[in-house]
Amino acid sequence: MFHRKLIRLTDVIFSAFGLIVLSPVLLLIALCIFFDTGLPVLYLQTRVGKDNRDFRLCKFRTMRKGADKNGLITIGANDSRITRSGSFLRRYKLDELPQLFNVIAGQMSLVGPRPEVRKYVDLYSPEQRVVLSVRPGITDLASIEFSNENEILQHAENPERCYIEELMPAKIRLNMYFINQPTFGNYMSVILKTILRITGRMNKR
Repeated sequence: MFHRKLIRLTDVIFSAFGLIVLSPVLLLIALCIFFDTGLPVLYLQTRVGKDNRDFRLCKFRTMRKGADKNGLITIGANDSRITRSGSFLRRYKLDELPQLFNVIAGQMSLVGPRPEVRKYVDLYSPEQRVVLSVRPGITDLASIEFSNENEILQHAENPERCYIEELMPAKIRLNMYFINQPTFGNYMSVILKTILRITGRMNKR
């Protein structure tokens, strides 16, 4: 109970601080998207959160309008649906920043299983549905381990089947570590690993 309350408090403090400090960056990103492909600059998608409840996940739009009608998963870094600005935002996970609003609203945490769309949640086994017992997160161990997910799917013979039968179960298994040990130390460890992964990508440029 103590760890959960401390994590929630940290979620709110970090998210509020991040939105204030990063507000110029958020504005700049919004302008880049607007001048690249116009409005809207935000993309809202229904995802499944804690206790199997739907919520509207907020992120910067990185794909062409209506692109989700042609599939819910992104295949490779060169997916033709991804915009010019979207490619850069996805590489450094900047498109995820508006989810700080979801965190403050209590729909998400900074750390937790990435929320899925209903289509894939309906395929969960009873054991896999344990991930719905906690708040979904902006980052998790699976996001770090499978940061090259799009490239894996790009080389798969059947990308959606690969995602459903291989990647999704593997990510859920990784998520179980934090679900079973939701300590503040593990929470901070995932945040640190995420920062190191993103900065590592920047240094490779």
